[in-house]
Amino acid sequence: MISGLPSTVRSLPMALIRAREGVMSPIREMLAETGITEQQWRVLRVLDEFGAMDTKTLAGRAGLLLPSLTRIIATLRKKGLLTQTRDTADRRRQMIAITANGARVIADRAAQAAQIADGFKARLGASDYERLLDLLEKLDPETSKEDV
Repeated sequence: MISGLPSTVRSLPMALIRAREGVMSPIREMLAETGITEQQWRVLRVLDEFGAMDTKTLAGRAGLLLPSLTRIIATLRKKGLLTQTRDTADRRRQMIAITANGARVIADRAAQAAQIADGFKARLGASDYERLLDLLEKLDPETSKEDV
């Protein structure tokens, strides 16, 4: 073992990867029959929650890089789940909005998604669940920029 490095058992990056897989597994199962990927689901969820927005804001809120988001937008637009228009004030900006069909994808799975979240809350306890979200927010580069 290299001196100074934490054990892989207690390595933050590795622990986060393992935890992500534990969190995402039931979500992937939920989405399996939809033809929607977890990244597409995140885009739809953000648009459903916050409404239309520009691509840069959407990428940040959905935790995606712009090149990935560009492909996801094209796919979801072809599926009729979102729209893409030019901003009337700034023609360089693309505005993305969820369609009624996209909102239906979210609504049809809202109860199941809530059950998954409730399962994590039950497993951790409500207080630890909220504390974990608060701690993870401290590691979010977007959040830490706002604190400066």
